[in-house]
Amino acid sequence: MADDPYKALGLTSAATTAEIKKAYRKLVRESHPDLHPDDPGAAGRFKTIAAAYELLKDPETRRRFDAGEIDASGAERPPRQYYRDFADATGNPYAQGRGFSQEVDPEDIFSEFLRGRGRGRGFSAPGADQRYTLEVDFLDAVRGSETRITLPDGKGLAVRIPAGTADGQTLRLRGKGGPGTGGAPAGDALIALTVRPHPVFRREGDDILVTLPITIDEAILGGKVSTPTIDGPVGLTIPAGASSGRVLRLRGRGVPASGKRAAGDQRVELKITAPPEIDAELRAFMETWRERHGYDPRGDLLKRGAK
Repeated sequence: MADDPYKALGLTSAATTAEIKKAYRKLVRESHPDLHPDDPGAAGRFKTIAAAYELLKDPETRRRFDAGEIDASGAERPPRQYYRDFADATGNPYAQGRGFSQEVDPEDIFSEFLRGRGRGRGFSAPGADQRYTLEVDFLDAVRGSETRITLPDGKGLAVRIPAGTADGQTLRLRGKGGPGTGGAPAGDALIALTVRPHPVFRREGDDILVTLPITIDEAILGGKVSTPTIDGPVGLTIPAGASSGRVLRLRGRGVPASGKRAAGDQRVELKITAPPEIDAELRAFMETWRERHGYDPRGDLLKRGAK
């Protein structure tokens, strides 16, 4: 039993009721023997903290302690014969061991535990959530997959990546976190996902974006070409006279449908690419074409830029 209940809670006599309760809660978390089974001194500290709180949480007993009428255990102070006669004073409602009883503050977060302790039950608390990070391939996130992660204790945990998972999304695995205490359920595993960029595909909402190189003749004459999609190559018709930057849409070729979400589209941006080598025949043809049909595609842009 501490001589000064304020000191036991790390406070002074000027502490408010709210400060007393806050300090008590903090110290219980740090010293409760059920929460710290490997700490041999926890039980003693817990008993001291509990007794101090029991004394100070009641305004009347706190007032009597502050006035010097009772000591830290709740017992009456020894009589002062020169001041008043306490010769017939027997007993004291605060003289019994303070400890914890069922008459605790119902707002206290540990009240249920204390009531259970009085009935012989142990402390019960759900397990803590545990957080992990996981990096996944772009296509695994878009199409869905299953992988495994290794936990700090060496155990493996299967993780299903739902189709359409986005970068930064967090998966919750119920009951895969820290174990509960006293029969309470385990916590959850929270897995924050990072999606690796893909060299070909980009994602915008539920659409998949691809930049597709085409040749000069395909741009001028049009034609049928192949374009990659997340499910493999498919045919794509290039309209005659296509320019770089034109976007063609493949319906339903984006992020797969899931639940109430419809499948996204794939948007294909065309990019005209010159041949790796310009031979004499092509050069001569283009020089002749320029002389006869040359035009300035930037003229209108320059005019609008000058306004």
